[in-house]
Amino acid sequence: MKVYFETYGCALNKGDTYIMMTLLQKRNHEIVSDLNKADVIVLNTCDVRLETGERMKSRIRELEKLGKKLVIAGCFAGAEPAVVKSLAPKASVIGPQALIKIVDAVESANSIFYISPEKIEETPKIFEGKISIIPIADGCAGDCNFCITKLARKILRSYSIRSIVNSVKEAVNNGAVEIELTGQDAAAYGLDLGGKVKLSDLLQEVLNVEGDFMIRIGMMTPEQFERDIDGILEVLKNRKMYKFLHLPVQSGDDNVLKLMNRKYTVDEYKDLVNEARSKIPNINITTDIIIGHPGEDEGAFQNTLNLMKELKFEKIHLAMYSLRPNTKSSLMKQIPDSVKKDRMKIAYKLYEDLSLQLHKEYLGKRMKILATEEGKNNTIIGRTMNYIPVVVKKSELGKWYDVEIIDYSFFDLKGVFV
Repeated sequence: MKVYFETYGCALNKGDTYIMMTLLQKRNHEIVSDLNKADVIVLNTCDVRLETGERMKSRIRELEKLGKKLVIAGCFAGAEPAVVKSLAPKASVIGPQALIKIVDAVESANSIFYISPEKIEETPKIFEGKISIIPIADGCAGDCNFCITKLARKILRSYSIRSIVNSVKEAVNNGAVEIELTGQDAAAYGLDLGGKVKLSDLLQEVLNVEGDFMIRIGMMTPEQFERDIDGILEVLKNRKMYKFLHLPVQSGDDNVLKLMNRKYTVDEYKDLVNEARSKIPNINITTDIIIGHPGEDEGAFQNTLNLMKELKFEKIHLAMYSLRPNTKSSLMKQIPDSVKKDRMKIAYKLYEDLSLQLHKEYLGKRMKILATEEGKNNTIIGRTMNYIPVVVKKSELGKWYDVEIIDYSFFDLKGVFV
């Protein structure tokens, strides 16, 4: 059969799509990029925010009207399966921890419904462009009060080192130059395996793979990073590792962190960042911050702004809190939307100002970049060793280039070849 995939959400979701594609190709199904040519449509959904969930509902309605065989996968399917079935009664539903059932969903004459976790050892053998996204674990060890993803990805499941390494070898042999090892919480890797292996152990094995490629580690919670901090920071010194950490802080206020059920204090988070910066010069610390979570008064908001000023993150994923069904935060007293929107504007303006200050320091510097993506207007995007995007004129992807930084924005740098 010809199968069309449409994917929304995070890198883990994209990696899940590549796993499903891999499973189907093993059964000799054809993956197509044209919706109109497909026999089966697979919608891999996201449900992280209110507006995302509404977009998923709308897209399910649109695709259901086409009359083709429809499979709804991903976090929306796992967290709100009854809503999915009400919108598309004939569709098959598979949760994000039941990926192995994609074959049944495509090949069965009837619709199927699987949202409970199913054991799987398949990691992707497919990628697009020059970046290979490889999930290393699914689910997390936390229980954040604002998070609906926990309802969809209920348990932590680490893929075997052997399976991950095999996927890396295949990707590199087929032209990938960036390997993104992703998960809901990458540093939780191995907890479900009895704690016998940690993320740093996995990274050492991946680094042994031959080839000219770079590794980027995906998002990790501060408490799990702390569990393996010495090993992770030691591995980051390797020349094949991007000097990059994605450590979501979510708030700069201890009381809000407690209401979120996060497992660290602001001071503990600062200590982790400062240790990373002391051991890995010029490391890129990227974070996530939620604005307007229940319990965030003016003082708490100011504490978050102060943390942004103090730690000067390279990149901040700012999100206005949105109520998600069946989460503990949804039962708390909510902050008015007007207040959240005003705070969001203030926080975003501060982020832009801080980022401009940071990027200005690169002006006139010569740097090496690895070209990995097509850009707009006849350009390509390369990444520095600390994973800052640099826009240069169109050239061959997958190669290293020496560039001089001639301009900057809050989001990226502009360079010319030297």
